[in-house]
Amino acid sequence: MQARGQLMIEHRLIERMLSVIKAAVSKIELKHEVDPVFVDIAVDFIRVYADRTHHGKEEEIFFRELKNKPLSAEDQRVMNELLEEHAFGRRTTKALVGANTRYRNGDKTALSDIIEKLQTIIEFYPKHIEKEDKVFFPATRAYFIETEDQAMLAEFLEFDQKMIHEKYMSVVEGFERRQ
Repeated sequence: MQARGQLMIEHRLIERMLSVIKAAVSKIELKHEVDPVFVDIAVDFIRVYADRTHHGKEEEIFFRELKNKPLSAEDQRVMNELLEEHAFGRRTTKALVGANTRYRNGDKTALSDIIEKLQTIIEFYPKHIEKEDKVFFPATRAYFIETEDQAMLAEFLEFDQKMIHEKYMSVVEGFERRQ
């Protein structure tokens, strides 16, 4: 398997979660209420899996290695767009957390913000994923020889092995700060 293949496999799980979120949005709009715990779980998935784990591998390994290559102007432009899109996803998720907190604290007007941010997420990620899968990843195949690709794949595995520890260190530290 190539490093890009691992990233594309991760895209499929993200797409499945987007389908779950889309179905939830339909129910939220129908009932005019949201379960804040569902939003918490969706945010956790987006932050930990889609952003920290998946985008982490892209930014900290794959893109890092690409920066050492003589990228074409077009490939450089697309990589910069992808980085900007990752930042957009983070800002949208942060706004979703804020809206969910307001809703949980009794501000029923926050429901429209929750719906808007969830809609933004389910509209944004498929386009982002398609750009990576169909445009950027195929273009980047030319930059790596097999040994470089396999080294990145091994680094992806090491990155993933650290994630569970990073996640739960964060959970414990969060609780400790509240004490």
